Amino acid sequence: MEQNVEIRRLSELMPASARKMVKILSKPEQAKVIDVSFPLPWNRERFIYINFDLWRKLTKPQRDVLFLRWVSWLIEVRWFKPDVYQVVIVAGLLGGLVELAQRDVVGVLTALGLSGVGMLRIWQLNNSQESEISADNDAVNVAQRRGYSQTEAAEHLLNAIEVVAEIEARCSQGTAMRSQSDSGRVSHLDFDELIRCQNLRAISGLSAVGIPKI
Repeated sequence: MEQNVEIRRLSELMPASARKMVKILSKPEQAKVIDVSFPLPWNRERFIYINFDLWRKLTKPQRDVLFLRWVSWLIEVRWFKPDVYQVVIVAGLLGGLVELAQRDVVGVLTALGLSGVGMLRIWQLNNSQESEISADNDAVNVAQRRGYSQTEAAEHLLNAIEVVAEIEARCSQGTAMRSQSDSGRVSHLDFDELIRCQNLRAISGLSAVGIPKI
């Protein structure tokens, strides 16, 4: 796999709406196969970091759907949309400016604290189990527009999650959970990954048991 060729291929794979925002960077020193940094409000670009030495260990379909999954997660992080927490942030910032003009230190701290609460809540929502599963589902939907069937896309993402867990050697005693996959392979997954895998098994038809509505 030639790194620059793979970056171009992945860039073309992502939805057109994400291409101006999401950038792919090589990060060979990272322990994770693929990683992202949580996009802050002032960041116009959102970055996906890939260790290509590890990335090449996945099959092409696994790479495709796993990459689409992270793109889906990144573009769903929206700081400025009609929502109660965005209103809280704006109200806090405006209140802070008013209190600053009046030189009310306590008022400024209170207003900024209110904005901080709103920002923390947005961060929590975008790192919730619900957002993780939503990103998986979105990736499966996008993959269907890239030539995969729903069943294939879900199964490739399921396998990618398990393979990445093995590659990253997250199996140290006391920090990982062991689960038996349908293929018989032992995977080392955390709780959220186990829930995501169960959801993908249901989508791919490997299990009749889905997950409860969150």
